[in-house]
Order: sequence, then C-alpha cells, then structure tokens
Amino acid sequence: MKVRFALAALLCAGFGFSASAASNDLTAYFIDVEGGQSTLFVTPSGQSVLVDTGWAGFNGRDADRIAKAAQDAGVKQIDYLIITHFHADHVGGVPALAAKLPIKNFVDHGESVELKTPQGKKFYDDYMAEVAKGHHIVVKPGDKLPIKGLTWEIVSAGGNVIEKPLPGGGQPNPECSSFARRKDNPGDENGQSTGSFIQFGRFRTVDLGDLLWNKEEGLFCPVNKIGPVDVYIVSHHGMNMSGSPQMLHALKPKVAIMDNGEKKGGTVVAWTTIHETPGVQDIWMSHFSEAGGKEHNSPEDEIANLSSNDDKGYYLKLVAHRDGHFEVTNERNNFTKKY
Repeated sequence: MKVRFALAALLCAGFGFSASAASNDLTAYFIDVEGGQSTLFVTPSGQSVLVDTGWAGFNGRDADRIAKAAQDAGVKQIDYLIITHFHADHVGGVPALAAKLPIKNFVDHGESVELKTPQGKKFYDDYMAEVAKGHHIVVKPGDKLPIKGLTWEIVSAGGNVIEKPLPGGGQPNPECSSFARRKDNPGDENGQSTGSFIQFGRFRTVDLGDLLWNKEEGLFCPVNKIGPVDVYIVSHHGMNMSGSPQMLHALKPKVAIMDNGEKKGGTVVAWTTIHETPGVQDIWMSHFSEAGGKEHNSPEDEIANLSSNDDKGYYLKLVAHRDGHFEVTNERNNFTKKY
C-alpha cells in the first residue's frame, strides 16, 4: 500500500514497534557491508530505524550482518527502513533482509531515476516487491518520521532539499564564496538521496546518504540550514564526489563515522578534508582504506576491520545520551572513546 507521508495518519495507524528493550539512550550500529551502507538506529522507546541494507548476493552476507546487529540490539523487526537511493550497495540487500526480519514501513524518495538501465530497474523492482508486503512512505524534504523521543527530519529527497533552516541552523556560511560547483549527472540516483537529520536531546547527527557535491550546496550555502552536529555520518563512503569543505566546516562535527570498504571510499581527499576540519577529534572507519595508506587512515583502534583477509564484518557502535555526550565502540577490540 503506497501512502504519502502524513504524520497524523501514521500515528493513527498504530504501526507496531520493535520488541527491543527500551533504554534512556539512542544507539546506532554502523554495520560493515563492504563499502555499502547500513546503519541500525535503536531509539530510547525501542523503535528501530534501519538506513539502507547493503548489497545483494555474497550468500546473504550483508543481510546476515544486519540480522546479527539487530540481535545484539534486541531488535526483532525493522519499524522503519529508509532507503536513501536505489543503488546496489544501498537497496540490494532488501529481499534477503526481509526474509530474516519483518519490515513494517518502507521509506524512500519515490520512483528511481535509473529505471532505463537493466540493473537500476531490477533493484527497484525487487525492492518494490517487498514494499508491497508493508507500508510505503514517500518522503519529501521537511517531512518528519513519528519517532518517539527524538526528532527525525528529512532534509533531502528526490533531488530537493529543505527550504528553511532547522532549529539551530540558519547561520551565514562565509566559505560559500569559494564553493566550486561540479558537473553532476542529473540522472544519477546519488543526487536523489534521502538525507536525515536526527536530534536526541542535545545530541545531533546527520546522514545524507550519497548526496552529490552540488546538491549539498543547497543545504549549506548561502546559509547553513542544518547547523552544527556532534557526529557526521560520512557521505558517499568517503568518496570525493561528496563532502565539500564548505559543508564540513559548517557542520563542525566532533566525530565522523565512515562506512567505507577496503577498496571503496576512504579516499585521501575526503579523509583529509574531514581530518583538517576544525573541531574534528576522530574519524572512525569501517575498514582500513587501501587508498589512504598509513598517512590517511585513522589509528587502528578506531577502524573496525583491518584487512579483507581477516574480515569478520565488525561494526562500530554509537551510544548517544540526552545531554549530548556520546561514546563510540569498536566491536573488533571493544575499544571505546567518550566525547
């Protein structure tokens, strides 16, 4: 059933919540899907929100890793699945995951712009076959998901971004004069990415999927519509097609979390831009980046997976508290750092 996003209708529908145990914190699991994206959020009320599902194939590897993180989190169903865009590394794992965990609500930007390509049509059709079993929510910038105890606002979707600044945003961005636009492909799903701003008490984070460089401009120039955040979920796996200095300097994150693979993302340009952003204390990475080498990777304690030869698919775990402080833990070695 396809429905247009309406807060009142969703609340009245009485959609089920996950059976995970409620806590006082917001928890996020950054799951290793080998250079794709999949992040599981568990809210203080016990609701679950999964952003993307990684790849298809590989004997169900990514669905298995998501299911394991869900089990660790006490999650028995996905209340909201947000698909940022319809590329293989973000939407490919939906059918395999749906065979393991019930998915109640499917959230996306609307029809794929890549339906003319065989691969684009296949992944979209496979996704829509699963959507037919649940509730379909097509979002636009400014929509909010009815998540208890926090704010979850859509800031980009379908090639558009929010028109008005969020609370905490609206500051002029003096660096916009140096923003250099690029030649983006308007028929690319990356530019359609559904981006989310999440606020829990004083804690703030943003996930823009693979939103392209030029599309970012509308969020941060001439004013910063997002405002400062505590954690920047790195756009586009740390590829240099996204993540301008003007955006990073406006966000002023304390920590960045990068869902790169060993041979995908984690580029020198993107890593350096984040590393040189004033106020950034650490960059946590899903993988050691082969492209980065020793000079452009984080300390090993802050990298979940060091080598594809011994790749266990370890995740990074974030626990955010209402007063704004948070900690990140590496599943591989249980190294934790508080901020």
